Amino acid sequence: MTHGHAHAAGAAKPSLRTRLIGSFRLFFILFIYLWILLGLFVLNQNFGRLMEGETFALQGFALVNALVLGKVMMLAEHLDFARWLRTRPAIFAILFEALFCTALFIAFHFLEHWVIGLFRGHPAVEERASAGPMGVVIVAVVLFVSLIPFFAFKNVTRIIGWPRMRHILFARPDQPIPGA
Repeated sequence: MTHGHAHAAGAAKPSLRTRLIGSFRLFFILFIYLWILLGLFVLNQNFGRLMEGETFALQGFALVNALVLGKVMMLAEHLDFARWLRTRPAIFAILFEALFCTALFIAFHFLEHWVIGLFRGHPAVEERASAGPMGVVIVAVVLFVSLIPFFAFKNVTRIIGWPRMRHILFARPDQPIPGA
């Protein structure tokens, strides 16, 4: 989510401090979005355990996963895998990025279960998603659909620029739009 900070040839490159602040903001936005999303998954998937009072431990998994996946998503953002779609309608980049991150998250989900299995002394095959292949497909579809608004916001902001997006979201409709 670059907020339209593309630099023209000859323009001064932002300082290290500016880039670090921008990277931290990006990570923070990704983390919060993922923590909310994964926290809702935890609430949904573990409703019975939640009724027994295990909310803190379960939300801890959502927090840790949001930190790890936020970093993975940030890396994918910096590698800009969808740049080849910039000449196409924005929906292509939006759907591609949502699908790409869904695939990354599912891969990390299996890696996480494999590592947990190693720590518990179980074969990795036993530590897979409890709902089986259909459960993974359902989680992937829900995750994919849940990521579409994030990538839509990111891509529309890239196209129209952060000042216009900020105006659309936070200014009164009767105020003039910057750059219009």
